[in-house]
This record gives sequence, C-alpha cells and structure tokens, in this order.
Amino acid sequence: MTDEPPLQHATDRLPIVTDTHGHAYLGADAVVELLRAIAESCRILAEQPDYDLDAVAIAIDMEADNLDCRAIMRTR
Repeated sequence: MTDEPPLQHATDRLPIVTDTHGHAYLGADAVVELLRAIAESCRILAEQPDYDLDAVAIAIDMEADNLDCRAIMRTR
C-alpha cells in the first residue's frame, strides 16, 4: 500500500455531453483543449533526454482509454 495520490487524467476535466440518441460527444472547445495539452506535453518531453516517443504514445493511450471509459459510463 502506498501513500501516493491517485493518478489524475487530463481527460477527467473534459466535459462529455450525451445527445438525444445516447451518443457521447466532446464539444469543439474541449477537443481544442485536449490537442493543446498533447502539444504542450510533447514540447515538455522533447526537452527531457530520458523520454522518447514511446513514452509519449503510452501517455496518450492512457488518456484515450480514460476518455473512452468515461464516454461508455456516460452512455450507460
């Protein structure tokens, strides 16, 4: 057991809306925010010699998985 706080996902802050047919969507402003966060993360990691593109891809996949899970929960 650790005393570390739980992992916070950037995608937890994105608002998900549900249409009248039960489909989950992100608004354009949320998509822009997400893309800017990815770009900023890439800029930060580009300056770190210990990171490579595989690390960036893993982080993006984790955020995509989190967003996918949130969308599924929203449409249940």
